[in-house]
Amino acid sequence: MGAFVISKRFNGEFKFVFTSRKGKTIFTSLSYATQEKCEAAIELIKGTIEKSTYLKFKSSNGKYFFKLVIDEIELASSRKYTTELRLQKGINEIVQYASKAETLDFSSDDFIFSDLDIIEREI
Repeated sequence: MGAFVISKRFNGEFKFVFTSRKGKTIFTSLSYATQEKCEAAIELIKGTIEKSTYLKFKSSNGKYFFKLVIDEIELASSRKYTTELRLQKGINEIVQYASKAETLDFSSDDFIFSDLDIIEREI
């Protein structure tokens, strides 16, 4: 099953990515000023995935990508795919798993290891 992963951009704004069940990023959201707006966008996608539109594009270097649109609002852009078939598989993964995907929050600035743990590993 896929997952929505919330993180912070370098400018302090929030974003989320939807990852496949294998851990590959399928799409990345726009930036949001607050975490609450970011979470609201995730819930919008989860609740209305059947209404979503996928605008497909081909980049100048021949790669394929799509933009996720709900109610005429662009919410995310996909990663680049080498073929149209892989692009469609990414879309299928969203349709199948997004509504029941879990949300993981990695947006805090807390470190998992203390400074002492980092120093000990460097020695």
